[in-house]
Amino acid sequence: MNVPSPSSRLIRFNKPYGVLSQFTPEGRWRGLKDFIDLPGVYVAGRLDADSEGLLLLTDDGKLQARIADPRFKMEKIYWVQVEGVPTDDALAALRNGVQLNDGPTRPARARLLDPPPAVWNREPPIRERQLIPTAWLELAISEGRNRQVRRMTAAVGLPTLRLIRAAIGPYTLDGLAPGTWLEQNGD
Repeated sequence: MNVPSPSSRLIRFNKPYGVLSQFTPEGRWRGLKDFIDLPGVYVAGRLDADSEGLLLLTDDGKLQARIADPRFKMEKIYWVQVEGVPTDDALAALRNGVQLNDGPTRPARARLLDPPPAVWNREPPIRERQLIPTAWLELAISEGRNRQVRRMTAAVGLPTLRLIRAAIGPYTLDGLAPGTWLEQNGD
C-alpha cells in the first residue's frame, strides 16, 4: 500500500508556477525552500517549473520510490488547459496511447472537463489568443516521462497552455491553496 508508515512523514504541497521540484533555486526559478522549511524531507517525483499542482515530499525512502518509480504505475491525474477544442478522435488517441519520439505511451484515461475545473489564477497568466478557443482536459497516466503530458497533447494537435497535477494515487490537491502544504497523516 502507498500510505506513510506511522513513523514517516508525507507532505502534500501545491507547487505554484515558477517553482522547481528541488529546494535550491536556479536562475529565474524559485526553489521549495521558499515554501517548505522541514529538514529531512525529499521530493517524491518531479513536476516541471512551468507546471503547477500536487507535489509529494517524504522522509521515507521506500515510500518515495513507490511514488516516483514508474514501475509501480502509481496513477497521476492532470488538468490540462489546451489550445483548441479536442475532437473525439484526439481523445480516443490519448486513450489508446500516442506515439512520441521516445516510443508509444501507455493508454491514458482522457476526458473533456466541461465545465472547466475551478482553479486559481496563474501568475503570470497564460497567453490567450482571441480567435483560438481553449479547453480543459483531465488526463490520467501511469508513466512519468519527461514533459509527457505536454508532448501527448501536442501529438494530437492540442498544445498545452497550463498544466496542473491534481492527484498522485490517493493523494489530491484538496484543501491546498497554491504555495501551501499539509502533512498527510497515516490514518
